[in-house]
Order: sequence, then C-alpha cells, then structure tokens
Amino acid sequence: MFYDQAKIYVKGGDGGAGAVAFRREKYVPEGGPNGGDGGRGGKVIFVADEGLRTLVDFRYKRHYKADRGEHGQSKNMHGRSGEDMSVRIPVGTVVKDADSGEILADLVEHGQRVIVATGGRGGRGNARFMSNTNKAPTVAEKGEPGEERNLLLELKLLADVGLVGFPNVGKSTIISRISAAKPKIADYHFTTLVPNLGVVALEDGESFVVADIPGLIEGAHTGAGLGHEFLRHTERTRLILHVLDIAGSEERDPLEDFQIIKDELRQYSPELAKRTMLIVANKMDIPGAEENFKRLEDKLGEEYRIFPVSAATGEGLQELVYGVAQVLPEAPVPEIFVKEEEQHRVTHAEAPNRFELTREGDSFIITGQEIERHVKMTMFETEDGLYRFQNILKAMGIEKALRSEGIKEGDKVHIAELQFEWQE
Repeated sequence: MFYDQAKIYVKGGDGGAGAVAFRREKYVPEGGPNGGDGGRGGKVIFVADEGLRTLVDFRYKRHYKADRGEHGQSKNMHGRSGEDMSVRIPVGTVVKDADSGEILADLVEHGQRVIVATGGRGGRGNARFMSNTNKAPTVAEKGEPGEERNLLLELKLLADVGLVGFPNVGKSTIISRISAAKPKIADYHFTTLVPNLGVVALEDGESFVVADIPGLIEGAHTGAGLGHEFLRHTERTRLILHVLDIAGSEERDPLEDFQIIKDELRQYSPELAKRTMLIVANKMDIPGAEENFKRLEDKLGEEYRIFPVSAATGEGLQELVYGVAQVLPEAPVPEIFVKEEEQHRVTHAEAPNRFELTREGDSFIITGQEIERHVKMTMFETEDGLYRFQNILKAMGIEKALRSEGIKEGDKVHIAELQFEWQE
C-alpha cells in the first residue's frame, strides 16, 4: 500500500543525572567531592534512503525515542552518552513540525541526514560545585530532558515528468507503454489511486523518470476528491505532460478539460502553473478525435507543443518520448527547500525575556524555557539543591518580579510541574 503522509512523535534521549559522591580512601581524610557528570542523551536522526518508496513503516510505529545518557558515578566517572537513533525515510520526504507548520528539512538526496530531536545534556556531578566557600557540596543536577516534538512527514515523489489530466484520459496506459511500470488499468474512473513511477530508457543510455499522477477533478486545489494528496506529487516535476481525451469519449470538451486542470494547478501553486508543459492529445484512434485536435491546435498550438498519440495502438508514443527527452534538459529545475547546517552564528544585542509572570488570584505562574529547564534539572531532595534553586530565582530576577507583583506569605507559585508556597 502506498502511504505519502504520516504524523509521528520523536524525542531525544534525556541526559543522565550527575552523581553526589565523596572520595573515601584510607589515610586520605576529607578527600572531597568526586561525583561524575551524567552522559548526554542520544539524538533522533532522519536518514534519506532511496530504497524506500512509501511512509508505510510510520503507520505501524509512530513513537521514536533515543536512548538516555547514563548517570554519573563516583571517582569522577562520567556517564556514557546515549546511542543516537537513526530512522530511515524515503528520499523526497518533507519534514514539518506538526504544531507550528515549520519546515525542518526536505530530504532529496540518498544519505542526507537531519537531526529532528536533540538529546538533553547530562547533569553535573557534585565535583563541579566545589568552591572556596563550599568544600563538600551535596548538590548535583538531574539530566536535561531531551527535545520532543510532533512531526508531519509528507512524501513528494521525485520525478522528472508528471502526467496530469482528468480521470480515464489514458495516463496509466501511456506510462505502461513508454516504461516498465505496470499500473492497474481499467475503463472506469479513478483506476489509479496512488501515483505510479516509471523509468523511460532511451537508446543512448539516457533515461528520465515519469510519474503517473492520479486523475484530478475540478476543485482539486481545495482538497476535493483526493486533490491535495495527488497535487503534492507534481511539485517536484520539471516537466508536466497534460494528457487530454482528444476524442471527447467521456462527453467532455478536451479544450475545457485543459483549462480546468490548468486552473487547478495554478490555484494550488502559482509556481506550479509556470512549469514547462507539453500537451498530449490521446485517443487519436477514436472517431471525432481529428476534429477536436484541429480545434486544439488552432487555440493552443502557438503556446504549447502538442503531441497526437494513441496509447491503445502505440501511435505517436515514440515521438512523444523523443520530444520529452529534447525539452527536459532545458526545463528549469524546481526550487527544493533544504535546511542547511548553520554556518554562522549571529549574536543579537537584545536578549529575549528570560521568563514570563502571570497572576491568577493568589497563584503566580512563571513560564519560560530557561527556568523550566532549571526546575527539571534540580535535585530538590537535597538542602544544597534547594538553596541553589533559590539563588537561581534571585539571579534571574524572578524573586524581585514576584515581590513587585505583591506576593504574600502563603501564596502559591507554579513553575512547570513544581508548586510551592511563598515564605519570607
């Protein structure tokens, strides 16, 4: 079964916790702290694989989580970093953040890699917190949680040529005659429910890939029928072959069909409508085709190159293949989004707000990525850990902000999953 969309959840591995330990050896009094750091969590990495053709694997497994880092140990032994998780996806997959809609990557080459969820850093052991005023700290950090996000995967076929047109105009028959593809063919609408790919080989060793896009209908750009599912596969094609039932065997006017499908392409994507297009006048072996072909030439012959063919008899298909091979090298390659690795880091003078404070009755809610990370990494079960967190609140200006908002003894403060009562 062909699947070209999937929604999945990914999470980088959590960092390992730092250790609280002290050197304990005979004849070495007051050996000092020697708790090691936790290891970094593993990353979730997508790797493009040209051997995959659909997203069917993501239909049965939707959650991907990398290994967490190991905890630190005594004797300053640091925890091992978690193993990265590599996930194979088909070449031609667009990776989006499902919540924000941001495009994270467009994997168009075999072996291309992108990190979609980073692992959390390991917590520091108590050896890191020794100072001139605290020679025996009992504080360490928990590991930082790994990055997590919901992703939307969209597969867009990588083909040089796309066949478009109304249902039952002969696209599947054409691709079966000019390539080795064997699509399902029958004399009724929507025989083709999934895109078919075929490789057309030429005598000189050259070749090009053709995609048989399932039949479009009026309103496809709004999602009517399976419009969006089909139209996305035309976005990467360099050349569009617009196939018409020139005989009007479905009791439709081929010239009106051409205008309807062209409008659907334009309304779905203005850039798509500018793509190089050839017209394939199919079913020339049926009575009435010659008259309609003359009308088509008179109206569109100066703007488009038209190929009269009969997929049923094979007439004109060789000329069509040669015509495509001639036009294709001159057709512009469509722009493809690729998220490049960061080359330069720019530091801005204006820093964003480190936290936000809102009030609901006698409760104060503090949000912000930095303070929430501190909450998740603090060991509140130790006195030193609690004392350190109080100093963080002061250093970040949170304590001052709470006082300015009029916090009183006994009021509640919420930060991430932490809740405590304010005490002077």
